[in-house]
Amino acid sequence: MLGALIEREVRRYKEEYSPIRRELPEKLNIAKFIDHTLLKADATPEMIKKLCDEAINYEFWSVCVNSGYLPIVNESLIGSNVKKAVVIGFPLGQASKEAKAFEASWAVDNGADELDMVMNVGLLKAGEYESVFDDMVKVVESARGKPVKVIIETSLLNEEEKVAACVIARQSGAAFVKTSTGFSTGGAATNDVSLMKFVVGDTCRVKASGGVKSREDALEMIVAGANRIGTSSGIKIISGESEDNQGGY
Repeated sequence: MLGALIEREVRRYKEEYSPIRRELPEKLNIAKFIDHTLLKADATPEMIKKLCDEAINYEFWSVCVNSGYLPIVNESLIGSNVKKAVVIGFPLGQASKEAKAFEASWAVDNGADELDMVMNVGLLKAGEYESVFDDMVKVVESARGKPVKVIIETSLLNEEEKVAACVIARQSGAAFVKTSTGFSTGGAATNDVSLMKFVVGDTCRVKASGGVKSREDALEMIVAGANRIGTSSGIKIISGESEDNQGGY
Protein backbone atom coordinates (compact mmCIF):
# COMPACT_ATOMS: atom_id res chain seq x y z
CA MET A 1 0.00 0.00 0.00
CA LEU A 2 2.75 2.46 0.91
CA GLY A 3 4.66 1.54 -2.23
CA ALA A 4 1.69 2.38 -4.46
CA LEU A 5 1.09 5.66 -2.64
CA ILE A 6 4.74 6.61 -3.00
CA GLU A 7 4.67 5.81 -6.71
CA ARG A 8 1.67 8.10 -7.15
CA GLU A 9 3.32 10.90 -5.22
CA VAL A 10 6.55 10.58 -7.19
CA ARG A 11 4.54 10.81 -10.39
CA ARG A 12 2.62 13.82 -9.07
CA TYR A 13 5.90 15.49 -8.11
CA LYS A 14 7.39 14.94 -11.56
CA GLU A 15 4.28 16.20 -13.35
CA GLU A 16 3.09 19.04 -11.14
CA TYR A 17 5.93 20.37 -9.01
CA SER A 18 7.11 23.93 -9.23
CA PRO A 19 9.27 25.65 -6.59
CA ILE A 20 7.30 27.14 -3.71
CA ARG A 21 7.76 30.88 -3.12
CA ARG A 22 5.69 32.20 -0.25
CA GLU A 23 5.33 35.87 0.54
CA LEU A 24 6.72 36.96 3.88
CA PRO A 25 4.31 38.80 6.19
CA GLU A 26 5.07 42.46 6.78
CA LYS A 27 5.73 41.85 10.47
CA LEU A 28 7.63 38.60 10.76
CA ASN A 29 8.75 37.55 14.24
CA ILE A 30 11.56 35.31 13.10
CA ALA A 31 12.46 34.37 16.69
CA LYS A 32 9.28 32.29 16.88
CA PHE A 33 10.52 30.17 13.96
CA ILE A 34 13.75 29.20 15.73
CA ASP A 35 14.58 26.02 17.62
CA HIS A 36 17.73 27.22 19.43
CA THR A 37 19.93 24.16 19.12
CA LEU A 38 22.96 22.61 20.81
CA LEU A 39 23.64 18.96 19.98
CA LYS A 40 27.46 18.78 19.93
CA ALA A 41 29.14 15.87 21.66
CA ASP A 42 31.23 18.26 23.76
CA ALA A 43 28.28 20.35 24.96
CA THR A 44 28.63 20.87 28.71
CA PRO A 45 25.91 21.52 31.28
CA GLU A 46 26.99 25.16 31.48
CA MET A 47 26.63 25.47 27.71
CA ILE A 48 23.11 24.06 27.92
CA LYS A 49 22.21 26.54 30.67
CA LYS A 50 23.54 29.37 28.50
CA LEU A 51 21.49 28.08 25.57
CA CYS A 52 18.36 28.26 27.71
CA ASP A 53 19.17 31.75 28.95
CA GLU A 54 19.61 32.90 25.35
CA ALA A 55 16.32 31.32 24.32
CA ILE A 56 14.52 33.17 27.11
CA ASN A 57 16.20 36.48 26.34
CA TYR A 58 15.55 36.33 22.61
CA GLU A 59 12.16 34.64 22.91
CA PHE A 60 12.99 31.74 20.62
CA TRP A 61 10.32 29.09 20.08
CA SER A 62 12.30 26.31 21.72
CA VAL A 63 15.62 24.89 22.73
CA CYS A 64 16.64 21.60 21.11
CA VAL A 65 19.05 19.30 22.97
CA ASN A 66 19.97 15.66 23.42
CA SER A 67 17.60 13.91 25.80
CA GLY A 68 20.21 13.48 28.55
CA TYR A 69 20.20 17.21 29.11
CA LEU A 70 16.43 17.50 29.48
CA PRO A 71 16.56 17.75 33.31
CA ILE A 72 18.88 20.78 33.04
CA VAL A 73 16.60 22.34 30.44
CA ASN A 74 13.56 21.81 32.67
CA GLU A 75 15.24 23.63 35.53
CA SER A 76 16.65 26.41 33.33
CA LEU A 77 13.35 27.21 31.63
CA ILE A 78 11.11 27.34 34.71
CA GLY A 79 8.63 30.18 34.31
CA SER A 80 9.36 30.78 30.61
CA ASN A 81 7.30 30.11 27.49
CA VAL A 82 10.21 28.50 25.64
CA LYS A 83 9.39 24.95 24.48
CA LYS A 84 11.63 21.97 25.21
CA ALA A 85 12.58 19.85 22.20
CA VAL A 86 14.77 16.75 22.30
CA VAL A 87 16.24 14.56 19.58
CA ILE A 88 15.42 10.87 19.31
CA GLY A 89 17.72 8.24 17.79
CA PHE A 90 20.20 11.00 17.05
CA PRO A 91 22.20 11.39 14.85
CA LEU A 92 22.15 8.15 12.80
CA GLY A 93 18.57 6.98 13.23
CA GLN A 94 19.55 3.33 13.23
CA ALA A 95 18.66 2.40 16.78
CA SER A 96 15.85 -0.13 17.02
CA LYS A 97 12.31 1.19 16.83
CA GLU A 98 11.79 -0.05 20.38
CA ALA A 99 14.79 1.95 21.62
CA LYS A 100 13.55 5.07 19.83
CA ALA A 101 10.07 4.58 21.25
CA PHE A 102 11.46 4.23 24.77
CA GLU A 103 13.57 7.37 24.41
CA ALA A 104 10.53 9.25 23.12
CA SER A 105 8.32 8.01 25.96
CA TRP A 106 10.98 8.86 28.55
CA ALA A 107 11.37 12.35 27.08
CA VAL A 108 7.63 13.02 27.22
CA ASP A 109 7.44 11.69 30.78
CA ASN A 110 10.24 14.07 31.71
CA GLY A 111 8.81 17.24 30.24
CA ALA A 112 9.67 17.34 26.53
CA ASP A 113 7.25 19.38 24.42
CA GLU A 114 8.50 18.28 21.00
CA LEU A 115 10.54 15.38 19.61
CA ASP A 116 12.91 15.42 16.62
CA MET A 117 13.46 11.82 15.51
CA VAL A 118 15.93 10.59 12.92
CA MET A 119 14.51 8.35 10.21
CA ASN A 120 16.34 5.12 9.40
CA VAL A 121 17.84 6.29 6.11
CA GLY A 122 19.31 2.90 5.22
CA LEU A 123 15.95 1.16 5.40
CA LEU A 124 14.37 3.85 3.22
CA LYS A 125 17.10 3.53 0.59
CA ALA A 126 16.58 -0.25 0.65
CA GLY A 127 12.90 0.28 -0.16
CA GLU A 128 11.75 -1.19 3.16
CA TYR A 129 8.96 1.36 3.46
CA GLU A 130 6.81 -0.53 5.94
CA SER A 131 9.74 -0.82 8.36
CA VAL A 132 10.43 2.90 8.05
CA PHE A 133 6.75 3.61 8.66
CA ASP A 134 6.61 1.34 11.72
CA ASP A 135 9.69 3.10 13.13
CA MET A 136 8.02 6.50 12.81
CA VAL A 137 4.66 5.32 14.13
CA LYS A 138 6.28 3.85 17.26
CA VAL A 139 7.74 7.26 18.09
CA VAL A 140 4.54 9.14 17.21
CA GLU A 141 2.54 6.83 19.47
CA SER A 142 5.11 7.16 22.27
CA ALA A 143 4.95 10.96 21.96
CA ARG A 144 1.31 10.82 23.11
CA GLY A 145 0.20 13.88 21.19
CA LYS A 146 3.44 15.86 21.38
CA PRO A 147 4.64 17.04 17.94
CA VAL A 148 7.14 14.72 16.26
CA LYS A 149 9.53 16.05 13.62
CA VAL A 150 10.97 13.39 11.31
CA ILE A 151 14.54 14.12 10.17
CA ILE A 152 14.91 12.59 6.71
CA GLU A 153 18.59 13.60 6.08
CA THR A 154 18.06 15.08 2.62
CA SER A 155 21.75 15.14 1.70
CA LEU A 156 21.75 11.33 1.56
CA LEU A 157 18.63 10.99 -0.60
CA ASN A 158 17.79 11.45 -4.27
CA GLU A 159 14.59 13.24 -5.25
CA GLU A 160 12.41 10.13 -5.39
CA GLU A 161 13.69 9.04 -1.98
CA LYS A 162 12.93 12.47 -0.54
CA VAL A 163 9.37 12.17 -1.83
CA ALA A 164 9.09 8.68 -0.34
CA ALA A 165 10.38 9.84 3.05
CA CYS A 166 7.90 12.72 3.12
CA VAL A 167 4.99 10.47 2.16
CA ILE A 168 5.83 8.00 4.92
CA ALA A 169 6.24 10.75 7.51
CA ARG A 170 2.94 12.30 6.43
CA GLN A 171 1.16 8.95 6.78
CA SER A 172 2.74 8.21 10.15
CA GLY A 173 1.08 11.11 11.92
CA ALA A 174 4.26 13.15 12.30
CA ALA A 175 3.78 16.90 12.69
CA PHE A 176 6.88 17.94 10.73
CA VAL A 177 9.35 16.70 8.19
CA LYS A 178 12.83 18.05 8.82
CA THR A 179 15.76 18.34 6.43
CA SER A 180 18.86 17.34 8.34
CA THR A 181 20.68 16.41 11.51
CA GLY A 182 23.51 18.81 10.73
CA PHE A 183 25.90 15.88 11.27
CA SER A 184 25.87 14.34 7.78
CA THR A 185 27.18 15.39 4.37
CA GLY A 186 25.01 18.48 3.99
CA GLY A 187 22.30 20.59 5.54
CA ALA A 188 19.18 22.46 4.56
CA ALA A 189 18.65 23.64 0.99
CA THR A 190 15.76 25.72 -0.27
CA ASN A 191 14.99 23.30 -3.11
CA ASP A 192 14.64 20.47 -0.58
CA VAL A 193 12.41 22.53 1.69
CA SER A 194 10.20 23.37 -1.31
CA LEU A 195 10.01 19.73 -2.39
CA MET A 196 9.11 18.62 1.12
CA LYS A 197 6.37 21.22 1.46
CA PHE A 198 4.95 20.24 -1.91
CA VAL A 199 4.68 16.59 -0.85
CA VAL A 200 3.30 17.04 2.67
CA GLY A 201 1.01 19.96 1.82
CA ASP A 202 -1.02 21.13 4.79
CA THR A 203 -0.79 17.75 6.56
CA CYS A 204 2.67 18.42 7.99
CA ARG A 205 4.93 21.38 8.54
CA VAL A 206 8.56 21.64 7.42
CA LYS A 207 11.64 22.32 9.53
CA ALA A 208 14.86 23.48 7.87
CA SER A 209 17.99 22.62 9.81
CA GLY A 210 21.68 22.28 9.17
CA GLY A 211 23.75 25.20 7.92
CA VAL A 212 21.14 27.93 8.43
CA LYS A 213 23.58 30.57 9.64
CA SER A 214 22.21 34.00 8.72
CA ARG A 215 18.99 35.98 8.57
CA GLU A 216 19.11 35.73 4.78
CA ASP A 217 19.40 31.93 4.99
CA ALA A 218 16.46 31.74 7.39
CA LEU A 219 14.22 33.98 5.29
CA GLU A 220 14.99 31.95 2.16
CA MET A 221 13.93 28.77 3.98
CA ILE A 222 10.69 30.37 5.18
CA VAL A 223 9.85 31.60 1.69
CA ALA A 224 10.47 28.07 0.35
CA GLY A 225 8.00 26.56 2.82
CA ALA A 226 9.72 26.19 6.19
CA ASN A 227 7.65 26.69 9.32
CA ARG A 228 10.56 26.19 11.72
CA ILE A 229 14.33 26.76 11.63
CA GLY A 230 16.76 24.59 13.58
CA THR A 231 20.00 26.45 14.20
CA SER A 232 22.77 27.22 16.66
CA SER A 233 23.05 30.67 15.07
CA GLY A 234 19.74 32.06 16.27
CA ILE A 235 21.26 35.16 17.85
CA LYS A 236 23.12 36.04 14.64
CA ILE A 237 19.92 35.50 12.67
CA ILE A 238 18.00 37.84 14.96
CA SER A 239 20.75 40.48 14.91
CA GLY A 240 21.32 40.22 11.16
CA GLU A 241 25.00 39.33 11.53
CA SER A 242 26.69 37.23 8.86
CA GLU A 243 28.15 33.83 9.64
CA ASP A 244 31.28 32.57 7.90
CA ASN A 245 31.17 29.04 9.28
CA GLN A 246 29.38 26.58 6.99
CA GLY A 247 27.71 23.27 7.83
CA GLY A 248 26.27 21.86 11.04
CA TYR A 249 23.69 23.68 13.13
